[in-house]
Amino acid sequence: MPVFCDLKLPGCGGTLVPRRRARHDAYGVIRKAFRASVFPDQHLEYARRHAPIWRELEDQLIRHGVRTYSIYLDPATNDLFGYVEVASEDQWAAIGSTDVCRRWWRYMREIMPARDDDRPVTADLREVFHFEAS
Repeated sequence: MPVFCDLKLPGCGGTLVPRRRARHDAYGVIRKAFRASVFPDQHLEYARRHAPIWRELEDQLIRHGVRTYSIYLDPATNDLFGYVEVASEDQWAAIGSTDVCRRWWRYMREIMPARDDDRPVTADLREVFHFEAS
């Protein structure tokens, strides 16, 4: 029985079959995950600023094919884990060039690590397991 995974793990039974790079579900949605962080004393402010996000930003996410978007906080490490389902990589990448996204990044830079152009410091995560009931 083939085991679909990206890493060869000790004790992983079966034949390892590498996955495609993009993670599509049965409907063609791409699953993406990333890690970021928030400054230690800014957890509550980070949550407040997302409850809710600006309507204009939400509309832009929808226009760019975002189906679902969640961010989780690990308060012990200040790490944020983001999970998003998008229609296409190009649409996802294009969000960063919108005016509302740039304004959001400037708004958030005082409470989380950011690059010189205001983009938050993030690292893409690689999916190593996914399960969907049929």
